[in-house]
Amino acid sequence: MYEKIITEIKSNLGENKDLNRQYLSSQIEIYKDHPYNKEIIREISRLMWDCLSEDEKQEFIEISERENPILDILNDIYYDIENGNYETPLKELDEFMKTFPGMFEDDKVSEYHYFTNPLEELIFRKYIGTKKELRYIPENQPLLDLYYVYGFLLLEDQQYDRAEEYLKKAIKINPVSSRIILELTEIYKVHTYTFNEYAIRTSDALKYAYYPQDIARCYRNLGYYYVEENDMKTAMALYIYSMEYEASPLAYAEIKFIQSKNDDIELTLKECIEIIEGKNIQLGPNPFVVDALNELIGEYDKNKLYNQLLYFLELKFDLTNDNETLEKIGETRKKLEN
Repeated sequence: MYEKIITEIKSNLGENKDLNRQYLSSQIEIYKDHPYNKEIIREISRLMWDCLSEDEKQEFIEISERENPILDILNDIYYDIENGNYETPLKELDEFMKTFPGMFEDDKVSEYHYFTNPLEELIFRKYIGTKKELRYIPENQPLLDLYYVYGFLLLEDQQYDRAEEYLKKAIKINPVSSRIILELTEIYKVHTYTFNEYAIRTSDALKYAYYPQDIARCYRNLGYYYVEENDMKTAMALYIYSMEYEASPLAYAEIKFIQSKNDDIELTLKECIEIIEGKNIQLGPNPFVVDALNELIGEYDKNKLYNQLLYFLELKFDLTNDNETLEKIGETRKKLEN
């Protein structure tokens, strides 16, 4: 039904942009009470954009940049958050969210996502995929950050149910953001009857992670899970292995705690790896993530897009620490300097 209506509307468009705009405006009125009214009107709005002159488009963009309430509120609160003052930003966001109408919400034919970089989109397409037409949320509308920051502040204020609600909104926009998923796990760590959801979400985050710090945090999370399961040897192995990706004082403290309660047990790195593999836990970065990085590196290298190439080379080196990638980073930096 929706596709037939849109096809018919498009077939009636001609070369005259002014007439097209008048016609499209009339179609908005015609379909305002249709069961698919939201989806039809959104598509008509996109068609009307194509009818604007370049000057009109630029004027619209400039107005949008001047009037950007999401960006304004985030810029207003970031300083306090970075300095550990969460109370004032939370109050400001509480007031903001009371009147925030919501934006880029899924409808019957489209779903809206935002990815930090092309790697995240490749991971998304591999493990999640789309059931509807994929639409991208513009970079100048940081809806993902809004929901994430609000969820974080609610969590810090121990408003666990509301924190879960907004962190899940953020995850809906970017289902493969390990950092947002890991923030959500903090709720399940302290506000749950079992730790099953905590472990499942952490495993998802590990599958999608491409920063060493996120990988390390996943192993620390799983270490905590196995402490709660009273499997101290596995917990110890996970905490030790996490140190391969981040030398965290938290992991070190947990290792010492486990040793103090379990006759000062010692594990070699090889023994840790064997234990982790025996639990069918992903060891190191997901091979698909590394392959996807290599694919992007090859593409940007071929097209001589050196800034993008350098970005993904550095991501890969952080994960693999291999000399070949390090040499390629040096070569790319020299090309950028010339």
